[in-house]
Amino acid sequence: MGGVRTALYNYLFAKKHGGDFLLRIEDTDQKRFVPGAEEYIRKALAWCGIPPTEGDGIGGQHGPYKQSDRSALYATELQRLLASGNAYKAFDTAEEMDAIRKAVEQSGAVWQYDASTRMSMRNSLSLGADELAQLEANNTPFTIRFRMPDAPRDFGFNDAIRGHIRVSTGVLDDKVLMKADGLPTYHLANVVDDHHMAISHVIRGEEWLPSAPLHGLLYEAFGWDTPVFAHLPLILKPTGNGKLSKRDGDQGGFPIFPLDWKDPETEQISSGYREQGYLPQAFTNMLLLLGWSSGDEKELYTMEEAIAAFEMTGVTKSGARFNPDKTKWFNEQYLRQLPPVDAVAALRETAAGDVAHWGDDQCLQVMDMMLERVSFMHEISTHRYLFEAPEVLDEKLVAKKWKPETAGYLQQLKAVLETIEPFESSAIETAFKAFLEEKELGFGAVLLPLRLVLTGTGGGPSMFDFAAFIGREETLRRIDLGLTKVS
Repeated sequence: MGGVRTALYNYLFAKKHGGDFLLRIEDTDQKRFVPGAEEYIRKALAWCGIPPTEGDGIGGQHGPYKQSDRSALYATELQRLLASGNAYKAFDTAEEMDAIRKAVEQSGAVWQYDASTRMSMRNSLSLGADELAQLEANNTPFTIRFRMPDAPRDFGFNDAIRGHIRVSTGVLDDKVLMKADGLPTYHLANVVDDHHMAISHVIRGEEWLPSAPLHGLLYEAFGWDTPVFAHLPLILKPTGNGKLSKRDGDQGGFPIFPLDWKDPETEQISSGYREQGYLPQAFTNMLLLLGWSSGDEKELYTMEEAIAAFEMTGVTKSGARFNPDKTKWFNEQYLRQLPPVDAVAALRETAAGDVAHWGDDQCLQVMDMMLERVSFMHEISTHRYLFEAPEVLDEKLVAKKWKPETAGYLQQLKAVLETIEPFESSAIETAFKAFLEEKELGFGAVLLPLRLVLTGTGGGPSMFDFAAFIGREETLRRIDLGLTKVS
């Protein structure tokens, strides 16, 4: 959900200002590589209705759009940083640094690789020329680190959401730009790619805010213009306490993925909004308001309306609490707004075996009766009385509401129903009310028992609409069946 919201805000901002929305596959971290993730991302964006303008698999003038295909560019830019003195080679092993870190932490201090410690480590700044040449001749593995200023200085940048942010370079460590496997880190690859792909705005999650000063310093070291940064607020748990996680979804019974996701290692399936019956419009509308507001009371936005209304000034700084019930509400609203053709297609897809023999008019009749009573289209097929006479009647309601005289009332009503022409909702309602008036009965004495024999339950659509839907013959048959069951 967090990734989709970030993509949505990027898409809306780009479209609002006549820009381009790019899909770049960032696959240089082999430890975090997940098979199938690329195709999943493409399918998710397509389902959400936020297609990239250009990118991997799409094309464009800034390709290639897969970072693993851009190694030559990263190598060239790294050499520029090394030549300018803004980066250096570090030959320290992970074991060596871990031992130093543990020793320092035992004294109660915190250790990091920075301007105060780098000259005591094994790197191209601290080593003599002969020793450095020998290490390189032996092909000793090394990383390349960014060189923070030797003397601490203030560094500031503007965030489109959070305003001006200023930090001291003295608290920043010399981040790794190239790993020992020769692949770039996120920090280098993204800065280089954003520049060469002419990215004007970097809209990303709040978790990247601590890295923004480094990225700003990298732009400065390269002599490039810095794009506008905007760091989006976290999506919080329904309780508001902490960042929303997959575990919260598992425990709360709600999805956090747009589509079903099958973990390639464990083969565990995490449910998606699409498979649980949510419409993509409802999902994206929910995400739109999860951290952004237009400042008015409007809640329902088409994509075109969202593009027109979206401004970065409407994005909140504080975390946005996720509400699963509100998400269902959005789905209900969009479900009821579906055009008839789309609604019929959706019903046929979710209740294929039940409605295969129905015409479109019957499908529309059912939706007129039921859409106000369901949150998802697939819930319609769970109301079995729409398709067949009830096997059992609600025993508690029968015991509470069925009186000795009830069967007689229904027999008399049956005689009235046999004569109604045409057998339509309004005519049935008129005849029913006339019957009650003639017998001097209240609605409760007959309407609930009628509902029970027709549907088996105490709630549902208008009985007049429902009787007209199933027709006279089936209505009379169900009354007989119900009377038999009660007796």
